[in-house]
Amino acid sequence: PETGFDPATAWVVSRDPLDPDNFGKQNVGIYRMEVKGKRKLGLQPVPMHDIALHLHKAEERGEDLPIAITLGNDPIITLMGATPLKYDQSEYEIAGALRESPYPIATAPLTGLDVPWGSEVILEGVIESRKREIEGPFGEFTGHYSGGRNMTVVRIDKVSYRSKPIFESLYLGMPWTEIDYLMGPATCVPLYQQLKAEFPEVQAVNAMYTHGLLAIISTKKRYGGFARAVGLRAMTTPHGLGYVKMVIMVDEDVDPFNLPQVMWALSSKVNPAGDLVQLPNMSVLELDPGSSPAGITDKLIIDATTPVAPDNRGHYSQPVVDLPETKAWAEKLTAMLANRK
Repeated sequence: PETGFDPATAWVVSRDPLDPDNFGKQNVGIYRMEVKGKRKLGLQPVPMHDIALHLHKAEERGEDLPIAITLGNDPIITLMGATPLKYDQSEYEIAGALRESPYPIATAPLTGLDVPWGSEVILEGVIESRKREIEGPFGEFTGHYSGGRNMTVVRIDKVSYRSKPIFESLYLGMPWTEIDYLMGPATCVPLYQQLKAEFPEVQAVNAMYTHGLLAIISTKKRYGGFARAVGLRAMTTPHGLGYVKMVIMVDEDVDPFNLPQVMWALSSKVNPAGDLVQLPNMSVLELDPGSSPAGITDKLIIDATTPVAPDNRGHYSQPVVDLPETKAWAEKLTAMLANRK
């Protein structure tokens, strides 16, 4: 059972304490919170997320970290808050690009932080430096209850709200839920862009499953072992450090969003003797129920691509592919069967 209420769609705004005027380093993200009292919240700053970097810098200086918590936001900023952007990429600027006009923001009256214009409720306060208390358990996006852990403490100093504010919540748990539809596409796109920038051979990234704990990546191959290098890079992207636990690599003619094609690649191209790459004692977010201890796991790359030189394993011949007219035949036969009396 959960120990307290979690405002699931609350977004937390914070700035880099060492570079507070850098708009790009200001972070807008969703983090698990537990209401613990009238002016007190527990907050989980996942170590791989930007807010954890902000908090670490503040605590090194012995300072509290000012934050603003916004509830009832524009859906576009909700999407951006769940998107794993680069550290110096602004969620507001990307939201503006999607809107094709600057994203409207307001100044929070106490902290001076930039908050989404039109939010229903704004809570301002600080994450108290070097203070931890038990937070949780809580039903999480992994489909499991997470345990109670020592987490940061938030002190609320000011509350602002619209007349008759509307409270927005979020349904999450065993997939598929609302949060999977929110986070899935927002995880696929940044991973694809980051990999494509370094490996133009990458064709598509499917990270729809449990916020990318499993990713399926299709790529062309420059040489033997290339697909595995792409898989390793996926695990070391900003998002991959905490989430990409398993990667299935497939050829460029396999659609990673088409699971029958992926299953075909796994069943026909994988030799367990050489196509499984296990990486011990890697980082993952603590909420991964399979990690032991929490936050540490072995990671796995499954290479389901066709070997190319100098990797000459196996005896792969010409793939059996449909003729161009096959689709038309199938549609005609389907129509004939449907019209049978």
